[in-house]
Amino acid sequence: MQCRPGCGACCIAPSISSPIPGMPDGKPAGVRCIQLTEDNRCKLFNMPERPRVCVALRPSAEMCGANAAEALAYLYALEQATRP
Repeated sequence: MQCRPGCGACCIAPSISSPIPGMPDGKPAGVRCIQLTEDNRCKLFNMPERPRVCVALRPSAEMCGANAAEALAYLYALEQATRP
């Protein structure tokens, strides 16, 4: 499955604990990644600076749903379910 252009849910909903260029402490859940463009595209896509967790995350029908709102809801729920 390919990413839905302009979705950006995976760059907003989950927390990221590893450094991101411009966000040395990572990012909390629900905060837009600084590397997410205005049209919800990753500035680091296919670049070596992209965090490993982002590279490993692969789109799936279950995660992405039918639209960005469904993707956000799924990822927020996953974030809540996996909080320490």
